[in-house]
Amino acid sequence: MDISRNRLRSLAGAGTIAATLALGLTAAPAAPAAPQAAKPAAPAAKTGPQAAQAPAGSPVAINGQLTVCGTKLCNQYGKPIQLRGMSTHGIGWFPNCYTNGSLNVLANDWKADVLRVSLYIESANYGYLRDPVAYTNQVHDLIEKASARGMYVIVDWHLLGDGNPATYGDSDPWTHIASAKRFFKDIAERHKNKNNVIYEIANEPNGTNWQGQRVDWWTIKSYAEDLIPYIRQFDADAPVLVGTPDWASFGVSSSSGQFNETEVANNPLQIPNIMYTFHFYAASHGQNYLDALSRAADRIPVFVSEFGTQNHLGEGSNNFPMTQSYLNLMATKKISWVNWNYSDDHRSGAAFKTGTCAAGGPVAGTSSLKEAGIWIRDKIRTPDNFPTV
Repeated sequence: MDISRNRLRSLAGAGTIAATLALGLTAAPAAPAAPQAAKPAAPAAKTGPQAAQAPAGSPVAINGQLTVCGTKLCNQYGKPIQLRGMSTHGIGWFPNCYTNGSLNVLANDWKADVLRVSLYIESANYGYLRDPVAYTNQVHDLIEKASARGMYVIVDWHLLGDGNPATYGDSDPWTHIASAKRFFKDIAERHKNKNNVIYEIANEPNGTNWQGQRVDWWTIKSYAEDLIPYIRQFDADAPVLVGTPDWASFGVSSSSGQFNETEVANNPLQIPNIMYTFHFYAASHGQNYLDALSRAADRIPVFVSEFGTQNHLGEGSNNFPMTQSYLNLMATKKISWVNWNYSDDHRSGAAFKTGTCAAGGPVAGTSSLKEAGIWIRDKIRTPDNFPTV
């Protein structure tokens, strides 16, 4: 494959911004850099009007600013840690699920370390493009709520391919690069003094671009090479999560079946403090996915920013034994994870029974939880291991 030509091809449909950038992306990528130092220098404490005031004993109070060291996510003491928590559903659909009361439950009853805030892009009536100001303000609000409770917060640009097929949707991250820059600039400028924010810049790249070509790693990589330095003009310290091909599966979900983690691991980004995402749904994704995750985590930093105990649609029966195999692996290798999803959606993957949020609860305890919600709450509530020395 002609790497430089492939990268230019992936930029061609991204509009004038990407086309201009293509002039600087004609060279083949440099050889992979040496692994990052295992014990990075502790970042300076962030101060200012938007600095997080985490409650004593909370995950953020203990771990402070996170950095990527080698293949691990490390706390302010340079010690590898594992975060465990929940993802919202699309925040436009279920605002009643993300109240002060429900987030108190997530932080104090579930004892979650991290909240992933998922902002869809093109979805009719509930995507960022429908009302950028309103949705950005909703994300601002949820960042403040998570911060006040001492949780880390992942700001998820929920790229999925949920738009009009006639315009090839947003499965190619370059499609809405201008909007992504506007959104992340707004978020990063306001919250740059917080030490608990993580940026996820492309949820699940997949499918084909406007030319009918696979949204491959070169497409995603070039997008990350443009967007991450842009974000870091405003927030230099926050870790960034980068989506991987074919629905964040390292390519394992490709229709051809010919891709795996080597597509990314052999050609990593030459940017510090980043991790690569992997998503799985245990009733659909079996041993071959688990093996790919295990191999990838030995070579590159991996964050499982979304998973479910059901099928790939978040529906159907729960496969708890297979999910437990994933959890065991992630615990052993200190791979952080976030479960989909903290809402009362009608699907089996939602934590709460349908109508719970709309009725105002109850959300504490287990009486309003679905089977998956009861199971995952129990897994999150087990004690954390956050070493400080």
